[in-house]
Amino acid sequence: MKLNDLQTPWTLARRAQKMNPSVLREILKVAERPGIVSFAGGLPSPATFPVAEFADACARVLRDDGRAALQYAASEGYEPLREAVAALLPWNVEPGQVLITTGSQQGLDLVAKVLIDAGSRVLVETPTYLGALQAFAPMEPAVEGVASDAEGVDVEAFSARADAARFLYVLPNFQNPTGRTMSEARRAALVERAAALGVPLVEDNPYGDLWFEAPPPLPLTARNPQGCIYLGSFSKVLAPGLRLGYLVAPPAVAPKLLQAKQAADLHAPSFNQRVVAEVMKDGFLQRHVPTIRALYRAQRDAMLAALSREMAGLDVTWNVPDGGMFLWARLPRGMDARSLLPEAVERGVAFVPGAPFFAGETDPRALRLSFVTATAEQIDRGIALLAATIREHRGR
Repeated sequence: MKLNDLQTPWTLARRAQKMNPSVLREILKVAERPGIVSFAGGLPSPATFPVAEFADACARVLRDDGRAALQYAASEGYEPLREAVAALLPWNVEPGQVLITTGSQQGLDLVAKVLIDAGSRVLVETPTYLGALQAFAPMEPAVEGVASDAEGVDVEAFSARADAARFLYVLPNFQNPTGRTMSEARRAALVERAAALGVPLVEDNPYGDLWFEAPPPLPLTARNPQGCIYLGSFSKVLAPGLRLGYLVAPPAVAPKLLQAKQAADLHAPSFNQRVVAEVMKDGFLQRHVPTIRALYRAQRDAMLAALSREMAGLDVTWNVPDGGMFLWARLPRGMDARSLLPEAVERGVAFVPGAPFFAGETDPRALRLSFVTATAEQIDRGIALLAATIREHRGR
């Protein structure tokens, strides 16, 4: 008998059955075909990456601290980087509360491992970030969507579902996928109600620095630091390839999150942490981030103009995000974004259907458009192609 003829000896863990391929990654494979105008990716614009500054910082780190940078390190993270993160946040944060993670996605994974048991009730916005649903799924929770509107989570709907919930996961600033921002009044009401009901909040804020007209209101965590875990990222303001993020946690859960981090990967890359700390010296982010805002605002405006021009008379609606990388649109009645996507790709434009972002009942008409990796000319062409696809589809 040949070895290849033997039956496989592998038995998958039950949690592995809960893991599914990323819908977005599968769409991106299609969107990366030559000639496709892609509004599908959740990728920052590579034009914003400070390559020269990183080249200089890498050289300095290797010259001045090379052996330590290439060695194993503390699981909590590089102390100067933790100090820099604490100093950036708009409430009193001690560096000891900061845990450097391998991307903010790892922060979601650590939260899931520490706070979720099989069958635990976890609350999310409607819709919510798909990557969070993927991070939570292997822990086998019962994930429930909370009704939300243009201002964010509906506080009364949250209250109705709060009983025995482990936490509410929320993205208050320029949310992925909708681009919406939670209002000041809604933030105040949500934090007060969550504290009264004893439900922790997990606040994810990868886009908060990317505002266009005005900064967003104060974070939820700043209003109740003991009742919140805060997640941040360097991917959107420096570069995603670094795979560096951070979380800020209260003493009640911080030690367990650290232990989960130790078990996962020992620590985030030492060299990368030192390089980022070096780049951030002397207020670089305060000079650099406004250039990202200006670029993304121009691209948002180009997409809004193209939508107004090309979608006239088509019964397509969309929002106007105040920052971030995405806007949320809805197709005419009776249409389904998932069935429209192959036709759009055939014409030369890609987007992300909205359905995968819902924890419960979906909105088949919804779709997400990212405006930050396309030029104004590509935006004009892509939106025109999308409008033509909608007209043809509706005509049939």
